[in-house]
Amino acid sequence: MENIALVVGATGITGSNLAEKLIAKGWTTFGLARNPRKDIENLQPVAADLLDLQNLKTALKDISPTHIYITTWMRQDSEAENIRVNSLMIRNLLEALSPKNSVQHVALVTGLKHYLGPFEAYAKEGFLPETPLREEQPRLDLENFYYAQEDEVYAAAARDGFTWSIHRPHTVIGKAVGNLMNLGTTLAVFASICKETGKPFQWPGSAAQWNGLSDVTDARVLAEHLIWASTTAAARNEAFNVVNGDFFRWKWLWNKLAESFGIEAIGFDGTIHPLEEQMIQEAPVWKNMATKHALDESDLNKLASPWHTDLDLGRPIEVMTDMSKSRKLGFPVFQSTEDSFHDLFEQLRADRLIP
Repeated sequence: MENIALVVGATGITGSNLAEKLIAKGWTTFGLARNPRKDIENLQPVAADLLDLQNLKTALKDISPTHIYITTWMRQDSEAENIRVNSLMIRNLLEALSPKNSVQHVALVTGLKHYLGPFEAYAKEGFLPETPLREEQPRLDLENFYYAQEDEVYAAAARDGFTWSIHRPHTVIGKAVGNLMNLGTTLAVFASICKETGKPFQWPGSAAQWNGLSDVTDARVLAEHLIWASTTAAARNEAFNVVNGDFFRWKWLWNKLAESFGIEAIGFDGTIHPLEEQMIQEAPVWKNMATKHALDESDLNKLASPWHTDLDLGRPIEVMTDMSKSRKLGFPVFQSTEDSFHDLFEQLRADRLIP
């Protein structure tokens, strides 16, 4: 039987990398988004509003996917609204496709807020989990839109009989413009501004993150993991952590990132220096840099998400994940984190997004 993929959120870091890998593997691949991309060869765009059930039914009327990959979410002003909106997106999507009886597997991408708590209580005292994070750790006694998303998938699976997988990456490293959470590109932009202006490449985060062990998730690893879990019998109906497979300390990696830009790294000095504060006045600087260096994006806010980078780098504990569950079931992919950042920076330069 032909594999037909529907990638929901195909314009983001995860969705775009996944779409490219599926197409390379010979899958018929549709990419759903409010404003679909047309720059991925052989990706069939689907323009739809996940909050409008009738719009979804119309947009998907001629599409009968075998595999659905949900890689998107919408940030709201409160966790209660995050829950309402993001659960509705999934409920509408799976309800629109339910009558087709074509769906074999649904893969949902969430993240480590499953263990660390939602934005309103993110990595706060009283809710700090034991690390390394493991899939069997129970849900926190907090409202969390990740839990609501999972529950929508479980309910639809019980109704329609498809299998599912939940994927919990750490910070995803990869290229996307306009993405809500993009630490790699944010740091690349910050480093580029520091090089241009002589501003110090100052570590923005906490002592725990500077000194502690950490890991990240390359978007290419996540894409391979999504495909593996959705096509491997032993991985059905399971939740998985997914990271590169190596560990690092930011006090080592920060210097490596600085070397990539030919600038001096300034480490933790006893004080948190939020990146959002450091970059708040830099929009005109970036606009001038875009003109000077003929860059393709002059809007700093479309490239950088310092608020999210501050959340990650300001956490009061070291955060790393255990990948044993996937390894035991046969997932072999490993990625050097230093190479993840290096490859991203080279891609951003090649695409004229940084000097």
